[in-house]
Amino acid sequence: MSSKLYILGYSGHAYTVIDTALSRDLDIVGYFDNAEKKHNPFNLKFMGSEKGSDFKSLVNDIPCFPAVGDNAIRENLVALLSQSDINQEKLIHKSAVINSLVEINNSTLVNAGAVINSLSTIGIGCIINTNSTIEHDCQISDFVHIAPGAVLAGNVSVGKYSFIGANSVVKEGVEIGENVIIGAGSVVLENVRDNQIWVGNPAKSIK
Repeated sequence: MSSKLYILGYSGHAYTVIDTALSRDLDIVGYFDNAEKKHNPFNLKFMGSEKGSDFKSLVNDIPCFPAVGDNAIRENLVALLSQSDINQEKLIHKSAVINSLVEINNSTLVNAGAVINSLSTIGIGCIINTNSTIEHDCQISDFVHIAPGAVLAGNVSVGKYSFIGANSVVKEGVEIGENVIIGAGSVVLENVRDNQIWVGNPAKSIK
């Protein structure tokens, strides 16, 4: 891993990205965004927009990390990095507990206190947020957000672009489709099809 990093985006979610990077003693060189932020709590240098023609030359082989919470926007940023042949990294907080048999792909963030157990796979551009738990043999597809405190029991699968809300629980073996939203505090006991919103205990579809 490089000792330096640029971030793409600089607002709420980016602050947790920065915290995780700092836990690994990484130097955040600056940020790219559509405009310079008035609120700059980490005193980062504004580098301009990642959409600018000089983006790649400004990066100069330093990895970039998509620091945006929205799954679709994050996918677009990862696509830009890939198309521009810019280095990408995974970011794992020093306090996270990751089994040696876990596969985590690039541009994925694993925040403080997260636990990922054996033989689980985490896709590209995911967010495994603070104090969440992913048990053994789980398959998390690309651009998924597992929110703070969520628990996925063993052998759970989650499709692309899905959001698993804070403090929700997903029963072992459950399959969650693509572009699904699981509301905060929900308990999911059965499979969820694509493009649905489930809430409650036990969770039921509301869309």
